[in-house]
Amino acid sequence: MATILITGGTGTIGRSLTSFLTGKQHQVIILSRQPREGTAAVSYAAWDPAKQTIDLDALQKADYIINLAGAGVADKRWSKKRKAEIVDSRVQSAALLVKALQENPNKVKAVISLAGIGWYGDDKNRAPDQSVFREGDAADTGFLGDTCVKWENAIKPVTALNKRLVILRCGVVLTNEGGALAEFKKPVKAGIAPIFGSGDQVLSWIHIDDLCRLILFVINDERKQGEYNAVAPNPVTNKHLILTLARKMKGSFHIPVYVPSFVLKLMIGEVSIELLKSTKVSAEKISSSGFQFQYPTLEVALDDLLKK
Repeated sequence: MATILITGGTGTIGRSLTSFLTGKQHQVIILSRQPREGTAAVSYAAWDPAKQTIDLDALQKADYIINLAGAGVADKRWSKKRKAEIVDSRVQSAALLVKALQENPNKVKAVISLAGIGWYGDDKNRAPDQSVFREGDAADTGFLGDTCVKWENAIKPVTALNKRLVILRCGVVLTNEGGALAEFKKPVKAGIAPIFGSGDQVLSWIHIDDLCRLILFVINDERKQGEYNAVAPNPVTNKHLILTLARKMKGSFHIPVYVPSFVLKLMIGEVSIELLKSTKVSAEKISSSGFQFQYPTLEVALDDLLKK
């Protein structure tokens, strides 16, 4: 049994991860700006990345740190202020963890930092034989690519402290608790299956349960370090995802509706870039290292999520 400190533990991924880890008999400490009363298995401790403050007692109890902190990329339009929030929430959180580990006695063995496949660009801009993105590929030069570079670089100094660092570049997480799937379900429930742009853009995704299992997998394997793509081995197009979801939810009682690119841009601004970007990301590195996906295909993943 380990004590695992989680930043961003009150978010969608954090809640599922906490339940998963406590189910495996681990103790969880969640860092929060507004800590509350916990339970025997889950406690809360204060931190504030903007003020660079952290509960040192919680830090010193931790065997592992899982860093999930960061403002939601697609939650709001990308105004100049929102872009700064997206970057600062990630960089400040990572910098605080590094500083706290540098300056205080601790027994932390490894840091697992969730990053994003926003690191990669659009696979349609690459040669056919290079259309699949792998961990060694250079970062995209757009806003999210630049954000991911700053994000990952901010946590990397923990390696100089003899801490094992694993960076998981996470795809779109499919879960019933929020996120993309919840948004996709809303129009489908009304019988509308909205396809963005041409619908041909590839979406790299992962089931929430596989993500939780993957995080524990890299915690338990001391050989794991560096960057890994946290995506299922079978990415799908936007059209395939939406129509598969609609078929499973509504049978034949749905109407496919193509939403033109310019309409998306008018509705959500620059965030539309990410909805229209095609990013086929490889799961080969983590799969070949021994991790087995319970939900390797979209059909299997949706069957599980829709029955809950």
